Amino acid sequence: MIEDIKKTLWATADKLRANMDAAEYKHIVLGLIFVKYISDTFQTRRDELMTRFADPADDYFLHDVDAEMLADELEDRDYYKEVNVFWVPEAARWETLRSQAKQADIGKRIDDALSLIEAENPKLKGILDKRYARVQLPDGKLGELVDLVSTIGFGESGDTAKNHARDLLGQVYEYFLGQFASAEGKRGGQFYTPASIVKTLVAVLAPHHGKVYDPCCGSGGMFVQSERFIEAHGGKIGDVSIYGQEANPTTWRLAAMNLAIRGIDFNLGKEPADTFVRNQHADLRADFVLANPPFNISDWWHGSLEGDPRWVYGTPPQGNANYAWLQHMLYHLKPAGRAGIVLANGSMSSNQNSEGDIRRAMVDADKVEVMIALPGQLFFNTQIPACLWFLVKEKRSRQGEVLFIDARKLGSMISRVQCEFTEEVIDKIAGTVAAWRGESDAGEYQDVAGFCRSVALAEIAEHGHVLTPGRYVGAEAVEEDDEAFVEKMQKLTEMLGEQMAKGAELDQLIRQKLGGLGYEF
Repeated sequence: MIEDIKKTLWATADKLRANMDAAEYKHIVLGLIFVKYISDTFQTRRDELMTRFADPADDYFLHDVDAEMLADELEDRDYYKEVNVFWVPEAARWETLRSQAKQADIGKRIDDALSLIEAENPKLKGILDKRYARVQLPDGKLGELVDLVSTIGFGESGDTAKNHARDLLGQVYEYFLGQFASAEGKRGGQFYTPASIVKTLVAVLAPHHGKVYDPCCGSGGMFVQSERFIEAHGGKIGDVSIYGQEANPTTWRLAAMNLAIRGIDFNLGKEPADTFVRNQHADLRADFVLANPPFNISDWWHGSLEGDPRWVYGTPPQGNANYAWLQHMLYHLKPAGRAGIVLANGSMSSNQNSEGDIRRAMVDADKVEVMIALPGQLFFNTQIPACLWFLVKEKRSRQGEVLFIDARKLGSMISRVQCEFTEEVIDKIAGTVAAWRGESDAGEYQDVAGFCRSVALAEIAEHGHVLTPGRYVGAEAVEEDDEAFVEKMQKLTEMLGEQMAKGAELDQLIRQKLGGLGYEF
């Protein structure tokens, strides 16, 4: 069912998208899906209340009420807030919008509905993107999209069904984010980190509890995977507190909606803002930091950042923000906190400006825990090779060592241009790190040639504090084959003989051609 919904939605959305840029269309589609969901969950709660009001055995039973009194009771906002359901005014409910879908001013009606929803739900203030009245679509196309979104049903009753509806919406939402990122190419990847990368970060960090922070949160994928991880390991939503920041206003709204539809409590700051210049969580100290900052930003510096307390290991170069991100995240960790960051491969070895000095200071201070080299073609927006940095505020185990993992050959191609990690590969990486840390039930850690190796800081210093895993893990052990040496040499000799004979023929042909032109030799 979910696959059919996703494919139908995308096929139709893709067809309608012919009239506008994907970057614009993304917000049109996802905004409508969000409104449909909160309207459906509101209606489900309303239907549940009507049933309970009429049941003499229920605590909510209403004695001797007429239709008018019942209608008034159903409009009591407290009934909806107590079960974490957004209050939706009548003029903003989906059926009202659907009945107006063919009106010429449907765009303005949708914007008005969004304004009403924001006014009634302070948590959504400034989050809903009111751009429907000015959207450039041919007559009737926006109404078609409303009709299409109407085919998704989120309105089911009961806790299990409610969780299913939320999960269904979450899957549709995530699918659309991924599809739009792929369609947009370079720009799309700025708000969306491929799921297998996020899963790897989360699996290695294992955020079971406490405060989770992403200073460049995009559309919120890191937070969603963190919640999934917690639920998969017997915890519950609410075991972590979510903190994030995002500079792009439309992406900031995407993140807020992405979290709101899942019932995840969050603090993304008062508004979209630059993390370096306007740090909205200056006093935050997090248990876990997960982030995929944009690679190699060159225009990040501002004069106010000179002497900033975050630059513990040295002032980052003004032409590249990579080491600004690393130090920002270290600064915001609790003493027992851990951070996982996606960065360009160059960050592991660059000696430009102050980067080599900062890296040496971080390594010598024992802040680097694990380094993982990633395969190419993982991202929608760049072919720049990437890696994962895992940092700690205070190393509790394996002091004076860094674990290097080379996962460059472990990707699986899912399309001609895209690869990902399978669940098995993610489990292998996370299990290796857990064993290395000495976690219970993780087994005993062992170096594996070509894949992983635990390296002392002294050896890293000998290599100029370069942190590229391939430099340390060695070559993969070559498997023995059972073909006899004599037979193998015979085959190779025959092949070489054929190639040499062909080469001689080509030499003779070239001599003839040149001779014909008067250039004999």
